[in-house]
Amino acid sequence: MPSMSAHLALTQLAPLAAKELDENKVTPGVLGFIVFAVLALAVWGLMKSMNRHMHKIDFAEAPDPATAGAAPESAQK
Repeated sequence: MPSMSAHLALTQLAPLAAKELDENKVTPGVLGFIVFAVLALAVWGLMKSMNRHMHKIDFAEAPDPATAGAAPESAQK
């Protein structure tokens, strides 16, 4: 008898759970999560690579010899 009441309870609760689910609602699901995770990892890798390349760049410019000699003369006049 206890198994019959459990079976009856499950059959009564199953339609209630199905009614709560909106059949017209679209969710991304597992595939959407996997695509999002792959894109996030790709962006993270690109940012890490860009950071490495930006640290290699030397932004200090050497003074131009042609303009370096002309600047003191114009300052004396």
